[in-house]
Amino acid sequence: MKSVIMENGKVVIKELPKPKLQQGDVLIKMKACGLCGTDIEKIYGQYTASQPILGHEPSGIIEESTVDWLKPGDRVFAHHHVPCYECYYCKKGSPTMCPYYRKTNLDPGGFSEYFRVPAWNVVRGGILKLPDDVSFEEGSFIEPLATVVRAQRRIRIDDGDTVFVVGIGPMGLLHAMMAKINKAGLVIASDISDFRVDFAYKVGVDYSLNAKKNDVVSEVKRLTEGRGADVTIIASGSPSAILSGIHATRKGGRVLLFGVPYKGTILNYDISELLNNEISIVSSNAAVEEDTREALSIIASKKIDVTRLVTHRFTLDEFNEAVRIAKEGNAIKVIINS
Repeated sequence: MKSVIMENGKVVIKELPKPKLQQGDVLIKMKACGLCGTDIEKIYGQYTASQPILGHEPSGIIEESTVDWLKPGDRVFAHHHVPCYECYYCKKGSPTMCPYYRKTNLDPGGFSEYFRVPAWNVVRGGILKLPDDVSFEEGSFIEPLATVVRAQRRIRIDDGDTVFVVGIGPMGLLHAMMAKINKAGLVIASDISDFRVDFAYKVGVDYSLNAKKNDVVSEVKRLTEGRGADVTIIASGSPSAILSGIHATRKGGRVLLFGVPYKGTILNYDISELLNNEISIVSSNAAVEEDTREALSIIASKKIDVTRLVTHRFTLDEFNEAVRIAKEGNAIKVIINS
């Protein structure tokens, strides 16, 4: 089978044997897998949180199963990381901090003609059956949307809140779309890419700003009668993006750190401003099964049309070109199809 993996620090497309199943495992034929920013960070050695297995947004068809409730031919989504739900962190409401959360993964990764879902994930709800009217491409959005669902639950968006989204790649745009579902009022967004700034209007953003051409902090305050955003969602790991997001938040407002900063990121920021302005900062990392179930429900009910974000599609053989296109920034969501 054809697979995209990391080998000696580089991406290679190679033929591998199909994974062998043990009791409880499931083998899936990949149909669609989203290319995530974290995949690109892993490729370039910038990701800080996990082993370099590529492809964690897959959907596909079950090829082989060792469990009764999952049958060959079933259309499914598979989650790559699943917590134990029994440890201290899980019981205290921090399941993505579970010591087992990142120990399991898809084998050899989602960018493969076939991949194995380990029994650990399967028994804990890591596979969801897709309704007939949910496409494989829509299924590939379950994991990224789930991380947005969890993050916005953690930060809390109240009715009518002004939400400022910093960084409007696919994740930032999912945040903007989800903020509307959560009854935000004004949604403002910023990026340094003209393509993404213009694209944001297609998914319902009210004001979209180019941070290279505008003083976004001043603009956000102008649009909010001088106050700043009630909630700022920073969907970028750039230090300048983080700082602009904090500075654009009103007194007493809330800041969500969502984008993963590069290794060694340091902010030049006067921490006393957080206390003096009573700004709350919350971080959110990944998602668990209650979030994937909610994400599937949102997609299936068409509350969010995730397919509007797909700008490019590639095959496994074209993976390196897909990475190039995604990295250059003139794309939103890139999907790999088998």
